[in-house]
Amino acid sequence: MWGFLKRPIVVTADINLSLVALTGMGLLSRLWRLTYPPAVVFDEVYYGQYISFYMKRIFFLDDSGPPFGHMVLALGGYLGGFDGHFLWNRIGAEYSSNVPVWSLRLLPALAGALSVPMAYQIVLELHFSHCAAMGAALLMLIENALITQSRLMLLESVLIFFNLLAVLSYLKFFNCQKHSPFSLSWWFWLTLTGVACSCAVGIKYMGMFTYVLMLAVAAVHAWHLIGDQTLSNVCVFCHLLARAVALLVIPVVLYLLFFYVHLILLFRSGPHDQIMSSAFQASLEGGLARITQGQPLEVAFGSQVTLRNVFGKPVPCWLHSHQDTYPMIYENGRGSSHQQQVTCYPFKDVNNWWIVKDPGRHQLVVSSPPRPVRHGDMVQLVHGMTTRSLNTHDVAAPLSPHSQEVSCYIDYNISMPAQNLWRLEIVNRGSDTDVWKTILSEVRFVHVNTSAVLKLSGAHLPDWGYRQLEIVGEKLSRGYHESMVWNVEEHRYGASQEQRERERELHSPAQVDVSRNLSFMARFLELQWKMLALRSDDSEHKYSSSPLEWVTLDTNIAYWLHPRTSAQIHLLGNIVIWISGSLALAIYALLSSWYLLRRRRNVHDLPQDAWLRWVLAGALCAGGWAVNYLPFFLMEKTLFLYHYLPALTFQILLLPVVLQHISDHLCRSQLQRSVFSALVVAWYSSACHVSHTLRPLTYGDKSLSPHELKALRWKDSWDILIRKH
Repeated sequence: MWGFLKRPIVVTADINLSLVALTGMGLLSRLWRLTYPPAVVFDEVYYGQYISFYMKRIFFLDDSGPPFGHMVLALGGYLGGFDGHFLWNRIGAEYSSNVPVWSLRLLPALAGALSVPMAYQIVLELHFSHCAAMGAALLMLIENALITQSRLMLLESVLIFFNLLAVLSYLKFFNCQKHSPFSLSWWFWLTLTGVACSCAVGIKYMGMFTYVLMLAVAAVHAWHLIGDQTLSNVCVFCHLLARAVALLVIPVVLYLLFFYVHLILLFRSGPHDQIMSSAFQASLEGGLARITQGQPLEVAFGSQVTLRNVFGKPVPCWLHSHQDTYPMIYENGRGSSHQQQVTCYPFKDVNNWWIVKDPGRHQLVVSSPPRPVRHGDMVQLVHGMTTRSLNTHDVAAPLSPHSQEVSCYIDYNISMPAQNLWRLEIVNRGSDTDVWKTILSEVRFVHVNTSAVLKLSGAHLPDWGYRQLEIVGEKLSRGYHESMVWNVEEHRYGASQEQRERERELHSPAQVDVSRNLSFMARFLELQWKMLALRSDDSEHKYSSSPLEWVTLDTNIAYWLHPRTSAQIHLLGNIVIWISGSLALAIYALLSSWYLLRRRRNVHDLPQDAWLRWVLAGALCAGGWAVNYLPFFLMEKTLFLYHYLPALTFQILLLPVVLQHISDHLCRSQLQRSVFSALVVAWYSSACHVSHTLRPLTYGDKSLSPHELKALRWKDSWDILIRKH
């Protein structure tokens, strides 16, 4: 029983020294002097703000992508003990001593470093040679743009890491499928594929491109699996179910988890609250939650309310009135009712308060017990500070002549009677007897006399309207639009009948505690919709570029310039690798077309295993380039050179594949192979030379003379910064 103690315990392990060496070189190239420069570099100014928000637990909204990428960067700050206190106000600002620069840049640098050995493994899993795999990894190692991007507090290197991890995991799963389906390693790599895809999408929406590619490749393989007559129906069903769970269910669950953690961490009110709905704002600590805490839930006749437009565009605003009237004659010669102006005002103000009046009662207070307002009830909206009723009539609106003017009625003792009855419609009601609720209910006000709906037109009034937003009565609309929908944000039960007492009451907060926490799914859906619908300022940037400029590297980005010397950092790629990658794509497309035409004529130039290997490499590498590049031609947003980097990595993977294919299948003699190998060595040496030459612009640790900088401007379109002394 104890015999094993009489012999030494021996553990053997296969260690790929090439993989270890590549990992070490990757770490050295990305981590060397990582804290330099000790200043804010380009988009670090934006990502740094989000990291500070995480450290302070303040809610924010970023339309560039889901929150996982920001949380990765924030994790680096957390591990470094960052407290979030730094003013991210300009590029080039020196970091203060409390900012852990090394820690903040560490995770992107690690992701960039690990992408090097991952490229090696991907080419091996495609069943190409060790030399081809080494070539792919070494190209990733020396590519200047990838080095620059991974050494900073940016997300592209993390996105590339998970893109490559998804491809590698799927290839390992696919190779396991051939000899050990449903084994532990088979399940591990399949699950990891789904996890990596979800992480890629969670970093930036660009990750969806690679995810769709992996789904397409998996679908084709699953289709072939269905046609395998050696498998039983139950076995095929289990295969399909496993793929569905790993590649569809797990990514969705993880994606939701990213948002769940995001919303758990960011529970405090912040500068982006105004974009969200009143209910979302009220779920955050501070801000609107502090104002609305204790408000009555049910709106009753006599309630004092502020009404926020749900649409929130062009800016969030509240139904508002003031004592000024519409001009008698507009600038275009049209006349108005000269009634009191009603607008939508983008700031909290006492003139935003309205009283929900029962048309059958004169009192402006809540009865005891309160009588709630329900869907379909007739109401009058009385302006709290001027006691005039919301009114609309057959007079053209000031800026929208096809809509009705909305005003607060002033009795001029002329033949223009008040038309101030409105029917309340709860848009998100569960039944026709639903009660109007604070924050939660989304309502429309339909004018009884004309059937016009109270609507925010979005147009800014002239100076006579203080540039506030126009409110109209929309008669022609029959559908639902958020510009016609309102919700009660602040609410109290009015108790003062006298106007002076009521005005004092409108300035004081209510204190009746009612909890109104939104569910996670409600908050997730709203946040996701806002992220997709929000449009950031897409004005032209000095360093913005078009996709056509990326392929031939006709553009660059000046990331940082030393405040005193000429040392500078540029996002500038290795032009030999970029041009070679484009040529490799063209060669792959031409060869594949030729082979397909020949195979159509039943001429098989390649053995079946070599053909399948060639097709799979093209689907993943050429396909990866296509899905990560071509969609940018359809995007109406400001684009930069770094958007091309994920596509570039797939080009780099394809390059050694094409080179090996030429050597193995197109070079007919040993002499041709020797000459071709010599040319490849010369080509790679030139890529290394270019990488070394551009090194001062990659790391920014060397000050160059004006003559040296001009010598690096190999293209007229490159913007190399030269100081004028």
